[in-house]
Amino acid sequence: MIDIPVEDFIFVVCALVGGGLLLVTVLLDDILGAVFDFDVGGVSLMPLLLSFVSMFGVGGLIATQVLDVHGGQAAIWGAGFGVAGLLLAYVIFGTLRRAEAPEPFSTRDLIGRDAYVQVGIPAGRYGSVLVKAEGQTHEFSATSPLEIGVGSVVRVSGVAGSGLIVEPITATGPAPASEGGTGVA
Repeated sequence: MIDIPVEDFIFVVCALVGGGLLLVTVLLDDILGAVFDFDVGGVSLMPLLLSFVSMFGVGGLIATQVLDVHGGQAAIWGAGFGVAGLLLAYVIFGTLRRAEAPEPFSTRDLIGRDAYVQVGIPAGRYGSVLVKAEGQTHEFSATSPLEIGVGSVVRVSGVAGSGLIVEPITATGPAPASEGGTGVA
C-alpha cells in the first residue's frame, strides 16, 4: 500500500480540489452567471478563494517535498503561497474585468445633452435622434410636444419608456461639435 503522510495528502487535496474547481468556475462563468457572484473590488470572490486554496496546497507540497519542512512551518509556507495566489488572481481577474466593455449607460444619463434629429418628430409622436454618449453616437426614438424637423438640434429633457423627450434648441443646422453635441453633421 502507498504510504502518504497526512500533511502531504491534505496539501495534494487542496491543490487538486482548489485548482479543479477554479478551472470549472472560470470555464463555466458564463453558464453559471451570477450563482457565486460576490464581488470584492469588482472581482468575483469564488476565483479568489479557490486560488488561495489551490496555491495553499502547492505551497505546502513545495515546503514538504523540496524544502523538507513539515507541520506548522509547511502550513505557513502554504499560506504564503495561498496569499500570493489570491493576489495574483485578483490582479488577473481585475484586469480582465476592466478590459470588458464598459457598463451600459442609462437613458436618464442623456438628460441635458444635445441631440440631432435624424427622422422628423411630429408633435406628440415619435421620430429619431442621434445622441453622443460614452464616446459613440447612439440612435434613440424621441418625442416632443412640438413638431421638429429633420436636421434640428434638440436638447434631451426627459425619458419616456425607452425613448427620449426632446425640446428644440435651433430651427435647423448641424449639431454642434461641443462635448454635449453629437458631432454628427
